[in-house]
Amino acid sequence: MMQNVHLAPETDEDDLYSGYNDYNPTYDTEELENDTAFQQAVRTSHGRRPPITAKIPSTAVTRPVATGYGSKTSLASSMGRPMTGAIQDGVTRPMTAVRAAGFTKAALRGSAFDPLGQSRGPAPPLEAKNEDSPEEKIRQLEKKVNELVEESCIANSCGDLKLALEKAKDAGRKERILVRQREQVTTPENINLDLTYSVLLNLASQYSANEMYAEALSTFQVIVKNKMFSNAGRLKVNMGNIYLKQRNYSKAIKFYRMALDQIPSVHKEMRIKIMQNIGVTFIKTGQYSDAINSFEHIMSMAPNLKAGFNLILSYFAVGDRDKMKKAFQKLIAVPLEIDEDDKYISPSDDPHTNLLIEAIKNDHLRQMERERKAMAEKYIMTAAKLIAPVIETSFAVGYDWCVEVVKASQYVELANDLEINKAITYLRQKDFNQAVETLKMFEKKDSRVKSAAATNLSFLYYLENELAQASSYADLAVNSDRYNPSALTNKGNTVFANGDYEKAAEFYKEALRNDSSCTEALYNIGLTYKRLNRLDEALDCFLKLHAILRNSAQVLYQIANVYELMEDPKQAIEWLMQLISVVPTDSRALSKLGELYDSEGDKSQAFQYYYESYRYFPSNIEVIEWLGAYYIDTQFCEKAIQYFERASLIQPTQVKWQLMVASCFRRSGNYQKALDTYKDIHRKFPENVECLRFLVRLCTDIGLKEVQEYATKLKRLEKMKEIREQRIKSGRDGSGGPRSRREGSASSDSDQNCSASSKGERLSAKLRTLPGTNEPYESSSNKEIDASYVDPLGPQIERPKTAAKKRIDEDDFADEELGDDLLPE
Repeated sequence: MMQNVHLAPETDEDDLYSGYNDYNPTYDTEELENDTAFQQAVRTSHGRRPPITAKIPSTAVTRPVATGYGSKTSLASSMGRPMTGAIQDGVTRPMTAVRAAGFTKAALRGSAFDPLGQSRGPAPPLEAKNEDSPEEKIRQLEKKVNELVEESCIANSCGDLKLALEKAKDAGRKERILVRQREQVTTPENINLDLTYSVLLNLASQYSANEMYAEALSTFQVIVKNKMFSNAGRLKVNMGNIYLKQRNYSKAIKFYRMALDQIPSVHKEMRIKIMQNIGVTFIKTGQYSDAINSFEHIMSMAPNLKAGFNLILSYFAVGDRDKMKKAFQKLIAVPLEIDEDDKYISPSDDPHTNLLIEAIKNDHLRQMERERKAMAEKYIMTAAKLIAPVIETSFAVGYDWCVEVVKASQYVELANDLEINKAITYLRQKDFNQAVETLKMFEKKDSRVKSAAATNLSFLYYLENELAQASSYADLAVNSDRYNPSALTNKGNTVFANGDYEKAAEFYKEALRNDSSCTEALYNIGLTYKRLNRLDEALDCFLKLHAILRNSAQVLYQIANVYELMEDPKQAIEWLMQLISVVPTDSRALSKLGELYDSEGDKSQAFQYYYESYRYFPSNIEVIEWLGAYYIDTQFCEKAIQYFERASLIQPTQVKWQLMVASCFRRSGNYQKALDTYKDIHRKFPENVECLRFLVRLCTDIGLKEVQEYATKLKRLEKMKEIREQRIKSGRDGSGGPRSRREGSASSDSDQNCSASSKGERLSAKLRTLPGTNEPYESSSNKEIDASYVDPLGPQIERPKTAAKKRIDEDDFADEELGDDLLPE
């Protein structure tokens, strides 16, 4: 049993690490220089043959095997590779796993430790690029094509469509050159199809953006017909869109369906969008049943707001009440997929959390959520306004049903807006009492809704000229929401109507501080400054408003009017020219231009604009009078006759127009026609002294027997007039009588003087200065703005329309335009 036990010798007790330095002497390379067999093997050509497996010596190939354990005999490899430890070019190869890599005996003799071979110097320089080689030219041209495509896309995104198309065309030309060069150098298989596809697609898109639809369709056809382009069939959607823009609905539907067939079912979102386009096209063609099928499929697979709204439109078109209700409920149930607003409220006073919440309160994601919610509310409100009057027996019951559905959904806050819209519908139906009753229901609601309802009530009472009620409800609206610019504007309007312009300006300023884009307040404060004769400040307000509303006729006129009040007629004319470029058929603006040119002494320009004003509105007495006087001054009395005849038709009780017609006949030499006209005037106005005087003169010149009869009547009338004047003088100070007589007979007196002098009638035909209150674009509370204009600053409800156009005054315009503003619509 003890025979297998070996005790360690006592002599080795102190040498605990003996044996660790022993190694196989076969791997000892120090004596290889003296090994004859090894040196002989190294010198043979077989030993000098390079290794087959790799350029760098490695231990992965077959190693030479020693013949015995203790010997130092070195054997050459059978493949000619020197065994480990051999000397090559005077440097010994390191022993594997015995000495560190890079450690050689030569290093001990003075060479530095250099395992990476850095002592051999830098690497040789790269081969110089040959820019004239075909491959390099192709590569540079391909780079240029990619740059042109990118520049074209950037120009399109910046709105420069013409530049984008030019870049796309240039890219197409260079890409064709590139293809030809590639065909000459390489095989056709090496052509870059992706580059060709991107160039053609960009070119077709730019053609479509520039409304060059024929070129866009031909380019898309090139892509679609090329079988080498994978997934090119989906571009038929783009072709369908172009046909839809061209109103070629049958081809649009055809291409949409072809694209739908070529898009796999895994691309669900793309297929839904194409089906939505198909449904919209069916609505445009009036095929509502097919549109309903498309939208119902979308709402069952992937419901969205647009499809739901279009489904309601389709059911409304076919008049299906029950389906309209179901579609409205589906629209309400569409998920918005946005987070609640609670996450933007800080739960604690942690400054780090508060900073984070402030950072994300208005980031791009938050803005996108707001836009999505606003779009959903717009669709729901529009759909409710559309179907409410038809889904029940009356629109009020229909609104009540919509309100109940909305209250049970995630859009609870829209219920109050629907109620306010119900009141606006009452207004459109001229049922003011019901509108007021509906709005009064909101007096006990929360502050936002109460302020909106009170603002509308204030506006309604302002329109009815009940300023006390308007002021009280304006106060209620302001107290409910002090930051409501519409409420402040209405309060300013009531103060303005009472004549307190300074206080009104303060309310308008506060409205502007709360909302700098409140154009109503800015316009009204300009009118207020004009009333206060602070013309520079008024001009500043209107110029600011012009920067916001570039094509507003009211603003342009107010700027021109302020310059006229500042006695700068050239600037007034310039702004009026801009005004008629916006509304070229407005007769009042044209007549104002004529008046300004007339005051500047330019009669030809004045005649041009007065004539244009008469052509568009031939019932303006001032314009007619000026045109008649112009022809008399230029000695064309025959042309003046038609204007005075029209004036006599407009004002048949005014004798002066008929006297002017007779005078024109007489001055043109047509005495018989003049005599007949005077006789007709005498029959209508037998007590007109001027007519009898001209009858006596004409009958005397012609030699008629009626001269005695007319002379007798003239004497009797003159005697009666003298008696009447004496009675007036005896009863009171007689300054009023002669003045009245002079005012009533100014035209005829001057006409009488014309028989002796050619200058006499100019006094009667002289154009009177337009009154300051008869200015265009300004109306009173019982009148309204010309129907040819859309008032961008006016109230948001429909006002009662009048059958005839009415002239507008500056004083009254302040009253009407100040009345604003309905919040919901």
